[in-house]
Amino acid sequence: MLKTLVLFSLVAVACAAYKPAGKGEKTKWLSLTDAQENMKKLKKPVLIDLYTDWCGWCKVMDKKTYSNKKVSEYINEKFYAVKVNAESIQPITWNGRTYAFNRQYKTNDFAMFLTNGQLQYPTTVFLPSDGSGPQAIPGYLEPKDFELLLKYFGEGEFGKTPFEKYRKNFKGSW
Repeated sequence: MLKTLVLFSLVAVACAAYKPAGKGEKTKWLSLTDAQENMKKLKKPVLIDLYTDWCGWCKVMDKKTYSNKKVSEYINEKFYAVKVNAESIQPITWNGRTYAFNRQYKTNDFAMFLTNGQLQYPTTVFLPSDGSGPQAIPGYLEPKDFELLLKYFGEGEFGKTPFEKYRKNFKGSW
């Protein structure tokens, strides 16, 4: 009886730890507040997934890009990742400023700030750790296309190397 119980326990632990091939940890999403608090301890760029509830390509990017093992591992290591609903009616506070819902544009003013008024969904926004302005990249990104952008910002090349030069010398591996 004891042997059966021990064997059952071992099988249960093994099953709980099992991850299917090709599946890794998912992107760890933080709140904006948590990202700001973490930046006080360790400077990293912030990656914002700007989405809406009705956006089909946003859902595809969640399913195919942000859940990709290489993408999520890299994001979790190099960025503070945050999801922001562009149409949030709740006030959003960032760097001491509070952004309200804009009834005229049916979006939160924080989304307007992040995209310089160029609203498209999904939009990936990079907030470099040096405090420079948001860098908004509109549209759906496949993992292989996302790699270039993630590494440009994640390796600290933004602001040091012109993007075209970086892209010309970049060798993707995803």
